[in-house]
Amino acid sequence: MRHSSVISRRVAAAAVSVVLASGAAACGPEDAGAKGGTSGKAAGAPQKGGTLTVLNNEAQSDFDPARLYTSGGGNVPSLVFRTLTTRNREAGAAGTQVVPDLATDTGRPNKDATEWTYTLKEGLKFEDGTPITSADIKYGIERSFAAELSGGAPYLRDWLVGGDTYQGPYKAASDGKKGKGLASIVTPDARTIVFKLRKPEGEFPFVATQTQFAPVPKAKDTGAKYEEHPVSSGPYKVVENENDGEHLVLERNEHWDPKTDEERKAYPDRIDVKSGLDEAVINQRLATSSGADAAAVTTDTNLGPAELAQVGSDKALAARVGTGRFGFTNYIAFNPKVKPFDNPKVRQAISYAVNRTSVVNAAGGSALAEPATTFLPEQKAFGFTAYDHFPAGKTGDPAKAKALLKEAGYPNGLTVTLLHSTAQNRTTSPEIATAVQEALGKAGITVKLDGQEPNSFNEKRWSVKDAPGFFLSRWGADWPAGGPFLAPIFDGRQIVTDGSNYNHAQLNDPAVNKEIDEINKLTDLKAAAARWGALDKKIGEQALDVPLFHPVYKRLVGKDVKNVVIGDWTGVLDVSLVAVK
Repeated sequence: MRHSSVISRRVAAAAVSVVLASGAAACGPEDAGAKGGTSGKAAGAPQKGGTLTVLNNEAQSDFDPARLYTSGGGNVPSLVFRTLTTRNREAGAAGTQVVPDLATDTGRPNKDATEWTYTLKEGLKFEDGTPITSADIKYGIERSFAAELSGGAPYLRDWLVGGDTYQGPYKAASDGKKGKGLASIVTPDARTIVFKLRKPEGEFPFVATQTQFAPVPKAKDTGAKYEEHPVSSGPYKVVENENDGEHLVLERNEHWDPKTDEERKAYPDRIDVKSGLDEAVINQRLATSSGADAAAVTTDTNLGPAELAQVGSDKALAARVGTGRFGFTNYIAFNPKVKPFDNPKVRQAISYAVNRTSVVNAAGGSALAEPATTFLPEQKAFGFTAYDHFPAGKTGDPAKAKALLKEAGYPNGLTVTLLHSTAQNRTTSPEIATAVQEALGKAGITVKLDGQEPNSFNEKRWSVKDAPGFFLSRWGADWPAGGPFLAPIFDGRQIVTDGSNYNHAQLNDPAVNKEIDEINKLTDLKAAAARWGALDKKIGEQALDVPLFHPVYKRLVGKDVKNVVIGDWTGVLDVSLVAVK
């Protein structure tokens, strides 16, 4: 996951449905197999009407489908922007499936998955009543290539034929013609769109969930100002957008036809998104649930350890807490270009020395973090394959670590520096760094801590030139599959020397690169998942990283909120299903 704003919204591995309403109990981990989609039967079925309030810390800025970096249709954005495909709006593992949205199916590939064809459903309309056509989707994608609308997911620039040089429809091409389109996106008729790719991509249906695939009518495009009033293809339209998404008000789009949309329920009449709020204030308002806050949720604010302790002693509050897990891993990264981390035995020693119990405690405790020994999160959709190449138990194995250091030529231990962020994010924070420092100290490894403010921290860890040998890092997937998790981190062809590089180990193994290519040819996602899991296990033998933990979402909702469903794709409640009456 490349955007820090997206990373902050993402956290760890397999969600549960939460059933909420007056007197209804929450669905906990012990019954996580239950399907989501309805509030407790005793409370009655969800009803249409009312206003849903969303209380957030981060503003819903750049509300333009070209500029948003969202996966699975996003959360609030998915209320306005429909895409060719979307995430399945169900709880748990079922929520990791990709399903049709504007299209009749998830796409029809050619034999080698270098060409994907989609057919639009009949009866699709924009908020002004005009038909949505394949040309609108083609144009919406093309404008996402414009420099002035940057910020969205980068995949199409790499995947589409000619995407690497295309500069969008606003800038004149080499022949002097402005508004020229991408030849690799073909629209033979109003309901058909074909994508021609540079290489096989079996996971293309997942990419088609990104908001760049939302239709944009060319006649209504106002460029950088489009975010002020984007034309809706979803159940709600924008009626207010203050201070670049700090206050966003959505009301019903009367031209949205639920018969064409099996995923969004759109129960409330109005959605009022208020951002820029302190996280403690958000949680207090949700707990108190007075006035409009009784029908409020948050899409970006977790409960902390102290708040969870308070919730634990209050059954009524506990019944209003939703638990979600998303594909996300926090880990120690090595740069083998820097000594002594070029020595595999040093990396192995650190792998054995880590005390995951203390790391989990530093991340907020077992309610907010789960120990990890694999790079892939513990979800079938990713291809999770259990392994622990350097079994250190719950608290580390300093004796084994010392023995490996001796074999590596460091019988008296060694001193290293660990880069971390000064942000209190419980992922790459001083608390996590200190837990690592203390554990490694027991194995004779003296760790000096180098705390950097977030921007400086990210610049260093994403730099090929300046990256240290030893630092904290994290990665979340843009969709629930192994591709967006392993390829950016371990594909040698994705090493970026003049920009943000996520392949921290700078691994460029021809065998790994070839296997990634072979998996990308598969359109059978179950078969692909098994291959991603095997590849993760194989790469793990090299100790190029030390998986630490998968974070967990714990989020409170207002007392009048019903029909909370949490799927494993996002790990947070789906606002398109929530009811407030």
